[in-house]
Amino acid sequence: MNLTLRIWRQAGPDDPGGFSTYQVGDISPDMSFLEMLDTLNETLVLRGEEPVAFDHDCREGICGACGMVIDGQAHGPQPTTTCQLHMRHFEDGATVDVEPWRAAAFPVVKDLVVDRSALDRVIGAGGYITAPTGSAPEAHATPVPKEAADAAFEHAACIGCGACVAACPNGSAMLFTAAKVVHLNLLPQGAPERSSRVRGMVGAMDAEEFGGCTNTGECATACPKGIPLSAISALNREFLRSSLK
Repeated sequence: MNLTLRIWRQAGPDDPGGFSTYQVGDISPDMSFLEMLDTLNETLVLRGEEPVAFDHDCREGICGACGMVIDGQAHGPQPTTTCQLHMRHFEDGATVDVEPWRAAAFPVVKDLVVDRSALDRVIGAGGYITAPTGSAPEAHATPVPKEAADAAFEHAACIGCGACVAACPNGSAMLFTAAKVVHLNLLPQGAPERSSRVRGMVGAMDAEEFGGCTNTGECATACPKGIPLSAISALNREFLRSSLK
């Protein structure tokens, strides 16, 4: 299959940037989107041109490093990460637009690479449990109700890719923050820091200039790990609970 790619090229954070058009041919339908970009970059390097910069690491849909807006959708037309998006989901001869995450808190570093360290700073404000654990505790030493364990596991699936922020018209990180807060607050190990955690992480989120949440739901739709929109309601309840203390 053959595609026309319109890719955002930007030499650095202060460069205005713009779209460049490339033709890519002989694409296997079984290629991932990143493998297709690898093919393009090989061609660009052979022509003596600058390859397209993009983030990637595990390429197994686990690490959250890859991320780009494809035809206006975070991660593309399928509910998965960019590295797990296969070319069979595109029409032969189609024109595909590829852009970086667009959010005030995610400044462009180069081409499709953005600085997502704002998410790390939100986690650093409370997304952990402070406890001298020593060696690994006995697995059943602390009983956890099954409902709480299942819900915690569901929210722990967040890989921090930032698709929720990119998809949100306000650039909000509420779904990401909610997943991290709810995951830990549901477990008995997270109970001692329950209030300080939610206050610290919401405060850090606001300080990073993420937008406000207006419950449009685009974040949950774009999330490749299926974090539910109800996580935001749970975060709001946790924040109100902590404010009343």
